[in-house]
Amino acid sequence: MPMRFPTSSTAVAAAPAQPAPTGPAPVRRVQRVRHELRRRDVQVLRSEAVGPNFLSLTFGGESLSDFVSDSFDDHVKFMFDAGGDEMVRRDYTPRRFDRVARELTLEFALHGHGTASDWARQAAPGAPAVIGGPRGSMIIPADYDWHLLAGDASALPAIHRRLEELPAGARAIVLVQVPHADDRRAMHSAADVQLQWVHDDVAWLRALADLELPAGDGFAWCAGEARLMPQAREIVLQGHGIARESARVAAYWKQGASDFHERLEG
Repeated sequence: MPMRFPTSSTAVAAAPAQPAPTGPAPVRRVQRVRHELRRRDVQVLRSEAVGPNFLSLTFGGESLSDFVSDSFDDHVKFMFDAGGDEMVRRDYTPRRFDRVARELTLEFALHGHGTASDWARQAAPGAPAVIGGPRGSMIIPADYDWHLLAGDASALPAIHRRLEELPAGARAIVLVQVPHADDRRAMHSAADVQLQWVHDDVAWLRALADLELPAGDGFAWCAGEARLMPQAREIVLQGHGIARESARVAAYWKQGASDFHERLEG
């Protein structure tokens, strides 16, 4: 059953005044901003387990003095030396950024063995890495009547960050698919949160279709494996009748691909 928990910017004559518009209010638009692309050298400051299958690494460096991450949906290119001829590159969501301390936190999934997860397991304070981006941000206003946040384990850092950023009075419907119950985590928020966990893809798609979304002006955000996201997009746009400008569906990863990120366009 869904769990609900509240928590805790020569003179000219003035033009004559124009009458106030009388038509309907303009549709709220998501703001897309671009950032200067920079390569930043960083070092590991500390690591922290986030359950048995996720590891949080915090990086620091003077290069982060002008780092910008305006949206929970941002992704950076994380680059590290794995002993080959070229640096390994992976996409990650900035889980948290402290501008004053110049600290950037990323989360790494530790399921199985992969080049990035193996590096994260062994990373000690002082280990060097490189951060590129983000190239831009998709800024979703926080004052929608409700927010749908749905995804698999790869979406957890973004969902967790968004919940922490939503203000009191906001409403969030959260649906997360993780294969292991141990990966379920407490997600604190000032918003009113309805949280549902499921354990496989079929259950996630079914639960997404069965959601009873509130009335009002909402925004739907989904992210996960590339094979499932077209189905999720169909459910959100066609099944729930959400307008394209009020939804974002992204493939965060693809089975068998080591470095993949794709937004599903309208």
